[in-house]
Amino acid sequence: MKSGALLTLPNTVSLSRLVLAAAFIVAGGAWQRVLLIAAAGATDFLDGWIARRQRIESRTGALIDPVADRAFVLTAMSVYLFESLISTTEYFVILARDFATALGFLVAKVVPRLRPAVFEARLLGKTVTVLQLSFLVIVLLLPVLSDALVLAIGVLSAASIVDYTIALWRARAR
Repeated sequence: MKSGALLTLPNTVSLSRLVLAAAFIVAGGAWQRVLLIAAAGATDFLDGWIARRQRIESRTGALIDPVADRAFVLTAMSVYLFESLISTTEYFVILARDFATALGFLVAKVVPRLRPAVFEARLLGKTVTVLQLSFLVIVLLLPVLSDALVLAIGVLSAASIVDYTIALWRARAR
C-alpha cells in the first residue's frame, strides 16, 4: 500500500462524510437524516470501491476512511443524545468499539517500545459500522427495535475489540 496523495477521488469521497456529519447537525426532519445516513453509507462503500478499482489504495486513505466513518457516527450519536432520542448508556454501548480502537491506536503510537503495525479494517469492525448506521436509522423510524440492536452492537463491538487486539498482536509478532 502506497503512502499516496491526500486529495485523491477516494479520499475526497471519504472526506465528504465530514460534510454529511455537519449537515446531520442542522437537518430537521427524520427523512432528511435518513437520507444523510444513507449517503454516508454509500460513500463508505464507494470510496473503497473506487480505490480498489483504480488501484489507488493508500495509507492516507486507509486512515481518512475510518476517521470519516467515526466522525459521522459520533456526530449523529451526539445529536441523538442531545435531543434525548437515545440514552447515555446506548450512546456509550454503540460507540464502545470506536473509543476502544481510538485508545488502542493512540497507545500504539505513544508507547515507543511497541513495534509498528498497520491498523487494517476487519470484517467484525465493518459489521459494527453497518449496524451503527442501521441503528441511526432505526432510532428514527422503528425505535421499538433499538434495544435489540444496541445489544447486538454491544456484543459485536466487544468481539471486534478482541479481534483487532489479536490481529495487532499477530502483526507485531512478525
